[in-house]
Amino acid sequence: MTDLPTARHLHRKGDWSGPAETCALDYEGRFLRRKRLETASGRPFLVDLAQTTSLDAGDALELSDGSHVAIEAAPEPLTEARGDLVRLAWHVGNRHTPCEIRPDCLVIRRDHVIAHMLAHLGAELRDVTGPFTPEGGAYGHGRTHAHDHVATAHAH
Repeated sequence: MTDLPTARHLHRKGDWSGPAETCALDYEGRFLRRKRLETASGRPFLVDLAQTTSLDAGDALELSDGSHVAIEAAPEPLTEARGDLVRLAWHVGNRHTPCEIRPDCLVIRRDHVIAHMLAHLGAELRDVTGPFTPEGGAYGHGRTHAHDHVATAHAH
C-alpha cells in the first residue's frame, strides 16, 4: 500500500474554509473517482471517492491527514463565440457540447468542427486560453450527462 494522504471526502465551494494547498485541473481532469494527483507545490496525494464526481473550482478535497486541497480550473484552449447567442446556444446544446454561458458570449473547449459550424451560423469566433467552467446541466452537479436513466418514461 502507499503512504500518500488520500482524499475520500469532497467539500463543495462555500461549504469549507481555512488554509489549503491548490490543485489545478482542466475540465476533463475535474471528473474523477480514483487518481494520483499533485498539488501546485508538488505534494502528491491520492483521490479515492465513492463514485465518479465532477469537481468544480472552489471545491476542496479533504485528505486523510486533515489538510485540504482546493480545486482550481486550469487554463485550457477555448473558443469564444459572439453573435445570436440564443441560436448559437441551441446548436451547441443540440450537439451535447459542454458550454460556458457568459453575458456576451458562449465559451466552448477548442473544437474545429464545432467552431466551423458556429462560423457558418454567423458567429464571431476568438480563440482564447483560460479556465473552463461550463454549465452543469439540469439533472446533476457538474456534467450534463450526469443524470440517471431510470425504468420510467424519460425524454431528452
